Amino acid sequence: MDAKLAGTDRARALALFATVVEAGSFSSAARTLDMSPSAVARAVDRIEQRLGVRLLLRSTRALSLTAEGQAYLLAARRILADLDDAEQQIADQGSPRGRLRVSAALSHGRLCVVPLLGRFSVRYPDILVDIALTDTLVDIAGGQADVAVRFGPLPDSTLTARKLGETGRVIVASPEYLERCGTPEVPEDLHRHNCLNFNFRRAEPVWPFRRADQDFTLAVKGRIEANNGETLGQLAALGVGIARVGSFSVAEEIARGQLVPLLEAFNPGDVEQIHAVFVGGASTPARIRAFVEFLALHLRGGS
Repeated sequence: MDAKLAGTDRARALALFATVVEAGSFSSAARTLDMSPSAVARAVDRIEQRLGVRLLLRSTRALSLTAEGQAYLLAARRILADLDDAEQQIADQGSPRGRLRVSAALSHGRLCVVPLLGRFSVRYPDILVDIALTDTLVDIAGGQADVAVRFGPLPDSTLTARKLGETGRVIVASPEYLERCGTPEVPEDLHRHNCLNFNFRRAEPVWPFRRADQDFTLAVKGRIEANNGETLGQLAALGVGIARVGSFSVAEEIARGQLVPLLEAFNPGDVEQIHAVFVGGASTPARIRAFVEFLALHLRGGS
């Protein structure tokens, strides 16, 4: 047992001292540490000798901390907690774990991100994914989420952004609507149609076009607005009007013939980039890195 104590390093000495204080006696600590009471007492003696101060006041009934002992105990607990955190971070490199809070836009999240979560959870069973779908921007730096999937240009910030892909825009309507209201042949024809728009644009709703290599915009009007492209696409598929939305949100409806692309000859080819945004750096938890890499792999090439 003495030989075992001879190899005790400072981290083990800190742990031993904390155990003694928590146990309240050498004999109780000895049972926890699987050592003899005398060996525990000698270990504490060596700590006191090395520091040159008395840490514990011994009596036949109990142990009590000196002021120096109290300070040493607080430091020991802090250092041991830091060591646990460091070891957990290193262990996470091989097996990411913990709660992962993800924020994604309503339509893209439901159609593109949520379908990937089953595969992700099978690959990383120790990660608990907590996903919130909203078109409201969450504060990543403020701790409201660990990863956010965002569209369009990103403001300057200290956050790290990883490109996941990009999506184009398409103008669509249902065959039933076109049969009832006519098919627009040029952008100006939209003035006589019910154009469905997003409700979060502050400026007058305008749709961009290109004619003879010249870009221009056209103000359009409609009777319904919504906060996400999936809803606008659904309304268009129901024959309510014409919508201009992200291609990903209506790809299935176009493939099934429920929606028809319009004015493609005037499509300006504008795209929105899609990024995963998170707090980067060497201390970024492995679960965040694993999720971002997973999204980049499965969403690469567009959504």
